[in-house]
Amino acid sequence: MHPGPTTGGPCYDLHTFYYAWYGSPCFEGQYRHWDPRSRPASPAATTTRLTTSAPASTLCSAPTASATRRALVLSWYPPSLADDNGEPSDGLAPSIPDAAHRYTIQVAFHIQPYKGHDDHTVHENIRYITDRYRSHAASCKYKTSTGKSPPLFYIYNSYLTLAESWANLLTPSGSHSAHDTAYDTVFIALLGEEGHKHDTVSAGYNGTYTYFASNGFSFGSSHRSWKAIKAFCNSNNLMFIPSVGPGYIDTSVRPWNNSNTRNRVNGKYNGTALQAALMARPEIVSITSFNEWHEGTQIEKAVPKTMLTRLYLDCLPHRPSTSLEPTCRRAEHFSKKSSG
Repeated sequence: MHPGPTTGGPCYDLHTFYYAWYGSPCFEGQYRHWDPRSRPASPAATTTRLTTSAPASTLCSAPTASATRRALVLSWYPPSLADDNGEPSDGLAPSIPDAAHRYTIQVAFHIQPYKGHDDHTVHENIRYITDRYRSHAASCKYKTSTGKSPPLFYIYNSYLTLAESWANLLTPSGSHSAHDTAYDTVFIALLGEEGHKHDTVSAGYNGTYTYFASNGFSFGSSHRSWKAIKAFCNSNNLMFIPSVGPGYIDTSVRPWNNSNTRNRVNGKYNGTALQAALMARPEIVSITSFNEWHEGTQIEKAVPKTMLTRLYLDCLPHRPSTSLEPTCRRAEHFSKKSSG
């Protein structure tokens, strides 16, 4: 049985996916995670995309819609692990809740896939993160219909592990169940294809999110699917967290993927996505992303920058914050509308 979301009208909590894996000479003494072929030539010519590993300087620019409860969803790898293009960043994690708390922002964790990733290793990850951050004032917790408020975790590429394996961790009868233990958690699965809906139920997840910002890339990322997904979630006592973004372009790292590029259309793409999400009446809306520059989904401040192998998207002819500010305004508008 799933704890399920709290009952009542939607509150439009706003969760923004955030990446702390970047580095620059002025903070870490070297570039981290930037493509070596397209690293910015001069830190002075850029904005916060070069300082995203300095939380206080970036979180102050994070979405601040006053009518929403805000959370930063931190991309996380276990200690000593990283993706193929970066370096371990868990050592930075403790500073992020501290900075977030100063701006009344909560922090949830977005567990990334890694070699050996399964229900057992994720259980270890949950213990590790919970022991370190559960008591922090910025810890993102979600009150369920049972009256409990456990921490909330997103599991990226959750569908790569069999539902039967996840059930060992997520269901009350599982062989190493976290249910009703000190590590009980609200677990959110990534929904890609339509069949993943049923896997989410049998695995014991509490909800699902769509992450991908390219409308039509997958069943889950297609705006037209969201009402049906929400209906399915309602009938199975699950949360639905649609993910909206300002656009999408990843051809600098995936040259074959031009078909999934989505133009920002001077902010109209983001507005259309957000409206589609809110029409589904979800418990939470997620933003992809604050600073995933490699996929062109960032909403943080941007100035023009062109390298030999990459053109970084900017906001011209508008202000550097033109992607950030409309997201805040729209979220606040719809939140007030829903509670009015």
